[in-house]
Amino acid sequence: MAEHTTTTTPSWLLSSNVGLCPCGCIGKRTKGSFVEKTLTGGSDLLRQVMFSDDLARRSGLLQRLDPRAKLGGMLLLLIGAGLAHHLETLLATYVVVLALAGASRVPLGFFLKRVWLFVPIFTLIVVLPATLSIVTHGDVVVELWSWHGQPQGLTAQGLRSAALVVSRVAVSISLVVLVTVTTPWNRLLAGLRGLGVPRMFILVIGMAYRYIFLLLDSVTDMYEARKARTMARVKHDRTARAFVGASAGALVGKANQLSEEVHQAMVARGYRGEARVLDTLRLRRADLVALAVAVLATALMLTADRMLGR
Repeated sequence: MAEHTTTTTPSWLLSSNVGLCPCGCIGKRTKGSFVEKTLTGGSDLLRQVMFSDDLARRSGLLQRLDPRAKLGGMLLLLIGAGLAHHLETLLATYVVVLALAGASRVPLGFFLKRVWLFVPIFTLIVVLPATLSIVTHGDVVVELWSWHGQPQGLTAQGLRSAALVVSRVAVSISLVVLVTVTTPWNRLLAGLRGLGVPRMFILVIGMAYRYIFLLLDSVTDMYEARKARTMARVKHDRTARAFVGASAGALVGKANQLSEEVHQAMVARGYRGEARVLDTLRLRRADLVALAVAVLATALMLTADRMLGR
């Protein structure tokens, strides 16, 4: 006869989600510190950057191209998207950008989330008042209220203008993100320098990108050390403000000392103000073809946009 085993472990303890005991014997749930949330967000950003480096080393379509060719093609398409005045043209361009992302082996979910999470949504919030009839006069398609017997609300002209602005921003951000995630950071900086960007700008951006994560790691270590030495119960907001005020000066001093040491090490290794990469940038036939395709795509975009305006 089979034996039936019973367990005395409460169900709330076996749950995979964090929860409180129903009897309330383990206390109240407390609010986390905003400093800890900020550091956690910084760590997530670091993981995303590392994942982007993995994407840049895949054998995709854009990964094989010279960074100067990609930057030149991106600039041409950005000009075309900025000069387009019809929603259909921008939507067709966006479909082409998604096709390029797929051909470059960039996960579409990651790509869409990175593009639509911040700037286009913020732009939509900014242009939302322009959809109202009190700002953009036109045919009211969604009535929200009436004023002296006249319907007021969202107009077709305002909605189309808002969609045009959001689409233009989405296409522009998608192009920039696609180039950055398919190009290693050192090659991207070398490509910018090859296109004539001042070397001081390249140096500042390169150093900031390289050592901001080291400073973030230093702040994380300082916070964990302080947290490990704190025994009494503290109020998160007050303690977080005290930690930010006490560590800001120490972090500035450490950053200044680190910049001096790094600069001296670079000069000792032969640095004379020009960023160099191990592999020499060289325009090949495929890069020239890609530039020609970008020029042709921009011309087709503007021609189609002009034909739609007739």
